[in-house]
Amino acid sequence: TTAKEFIDRFLVTCEAYKVPATILLAKIDLARQRPDEVEEFHAIYESAGYRIIEVSATEGEGVDEVRELLRGKTTLLSGNSGVGKSTLVAAVEPGLDIRTGEISQSHHKGKHTTTFSTMYPLSEGGYIIDTPGIKGFGLIDIEDAELAHYFPEMMRYLPECRFYNCSHTHEPHCAVVEAVQRGEIAYPRYESYLKILDEDDKYRK
Repeated sequence: TTAKEFIDRFLVTCEAYKVPATILLAKIDLARQRPDEVEEFHAIYESAGYRIIEVSATEGEGVDEVRELLRGKTTLLSGNSGVGKSTLVAAVEPGLDIRTGEISQSHHKGKHTTTFSTMYPLSEGGYIIDTPGIKGFGLIDIEDAELAHYFPEMMRYLPECRFYNCSHTHEPHCAVVEAVQRGEIAYPRYESYLKILDEDDKYRK
């Protein structure tokens, strides 16, 4: 699985550079063994405005929907090792010769079957870029004061904060914090916001 904080960092970057993002919930046939987690995942990211496609490349579920999404576009797939990126590419475009791997039994993490990014042409138009699995995702060129603008579900509340330079962490009458308390902003997303502020501060100054 890909950690939510990794996903949130990736989505922040997409928002900052105005790149449309869709979340693929891969290996859904296995994920459904934990239905509560799947439901929570949908609630978190759909409430933030993101489209989620449930996919099982081995079962063929969601593959046609992904193929339609990719048509005529240049699309990059990203995620941790072992989440099934290369397997999905092979399912979307069966004629490609793509090496796929399995989960390491000793570490229960994906093996790096893709060691560099490769762009493949799609028969129905467009290109797909298969990337190596990555362990972390840092942010650059995003100031503290800008970060909340790249969480779409926070945007509507920003004008309601008492202070124009509100950090949405400790200030009184913060509309974002109040929305989190009311359940209008998913707490895991707000938690990611706080972690990004804290952990990436030295890189973004």
